Amino acid sequence: MANSNRQISTMLTVREVSRLLHVHSNTLRRWSDQGIIKAYRIGPRGDRRFRPEDIAVLLLEESKGFPTGTKEPNGPQDNLERYVMSR
Repeated sequence: MANSNRQISTMLTVREVSRLLHVHSNTLRRWSDQGIIKAYRIGPRGDRRFRPEDIAVLLLEESKGFPTGTKEPNGPQDNLERYVMSR
């Protein structure tokens, strides 16, 4: 049970991910419904939670169109890395 609680506590909320990706929370929900990003439903209300690893994969897939070594300063990936490391 403790391991399960630890896994849930490391997951990100809709608000956190939408801020990291700079998209509206409804956009994130739509992406989840369309299968673009994997969300996990928790609790009786079915709140969505996202694994940081899944968000990182999404960001890496999106960045494949950019030349290697270039990175948007203070972009979504920087924000995600900073957030995950602070938890």
